[in-house]
Formats: sequence, structure tokens, C-alpha cells
Amino acid sequence: MGSGEPGPVAPRSLIRLQNWLSPAFPTGSYSYSHGLEWAIESNQIHHRPSLVDWLDADLHFGSARNEAIFFVEAWRCATGGDRTRLLETAELAAACRATSEFALEASQQGASSLATLSDVWRDPAIEALAEGLRQQSIQPVLPIVIAVRSAADGVPVGTALRAFLYALVSNLVTAGVRLIPLGQRDGQRALAELEDAVLDASERALNAGIDDLGSAALMVDLASMFHETQYTRLFRS
Repeated sequence: MGSGEPGPVAPRSLIRLQNWLSPAFPTGSYSYSHGLEWAIESNQIHHRPSLVDWLDADLHFGSARNEAIFFVEAWRCATGGDRTRLLETAELAAACRATSEFALEASQQGASSLATLSDVWRDPAIEALAEGLRQQSIQPVLPIVIAVRSAADGVPVGTALRAFLYALVSNLVTAGVRLIPLGQRDGQRALAELEDAVLDASERALNAGIDDLGSAALMVDLASMFHETQYTRLFRS
């Protein structure tokens, strides 16, 4: 399928992508820890190395790996004009959630992103996606929405995917900084240590397809399940 090596990115498209994946973009990502809150409460994660190991495993074997595959598939469908397959991928991405909290995390961020893009950066591809999802009662999820809008803006799939995965782990590292807690500099060390994992996970997803979906990071899913009944919580997942 090709490695998706970065091609030229228009300056306007680059700064848009940075904005769509930044904390300033109103998706509510800061309110979700993706199960990290329970993992830290139960001492599964207690310092920077254990946080890095947890996120590395999620990128290679867990839900983050699936998100990357969905992202690539949606980008390719959008670029190729395959609306039917795009909606099938969107439906599978919405359904492929191990817990109710993961489903909320995915749909709330996806819906917020879609609404903001539709209002501020109007584009026929996003309008068509929103209408198709509405007609088939499919919940929007973040990787599908960002992939479609990136494709419409001409951002190469490799560039868009790497940025998407790095934003995903950046948000979770920020959660770890608050919860463990870590200092800001240790948070940056964690992100530096995760660069290779992001690049490797991106490359694997670029050479994968829907048939390669699957998860072996069971502790990530269990952490989300246990978080649902955790007594004190700062995060929604």
C-alpha cells in the first residue's frame, strides 16, 4: 500500500492540521485519560518509564493501533471518492470500542470536531461526511473526521497520521503529568521517548488494512472498565 512518506504540504494546510490537533481545538480531549486514571490509581503506572511503556504498548498492540488503521483507511476512501466504503469504515470505527467510556470518548470528540470543522472550515467533503453519518445514524469518531478533512486539504496520509498519533499520545502524557504527577520537563522527556513508537506505529498502519484490526493490549481495556466504577475521578475515561 505504500509507506506514505511525507510529500509537500501547503503552508495553510499545515497550520490548519496543527490547529485541528491542538489543545486549542474544542474537542474536549483534556477531559479524557483513556483509562490512565485507573492505571495510575492502581499503581500500574507510577513514573515516567511506566507511562511510556503503557503508551508504547497501546500504540503497537491496542486501541491506538486500531485508530491509526481507521485513519489511513478513511483518508484513502476520501481521496479515492469511495463514499460507500468510507461510511462502512466510519461505522466500524464507531462500533470498535471496548467499553462505554471509550465509546463516549470517541463519539464526543468526533462530534465536537465535526461540528467545529463544519462551522469554521466549511468543505464539501466534511458536509458530505456529516450528512452520510446522519442518514445512517453513525456516531462520528475523531480519526475518521480528521482523516477526511486532512485528505480534503491535500495533506499526505503519512504526514496527517503521524501528527494525529502524536497528538493522541501528547494528550495522554498531559493526563499523566497531572495524575502521577510528573513535572512538565518529565512530560517532555516522555514525549521524546515516544517519538520512535509513534513513527513505527504510523509505518505499520500505512501498510495495514481493515483486516489487520485487532487489539492485544487487554490492560488498556480493563483499565477503562475499572475506571467506570472508580470512586474518585478527575477524567471522564
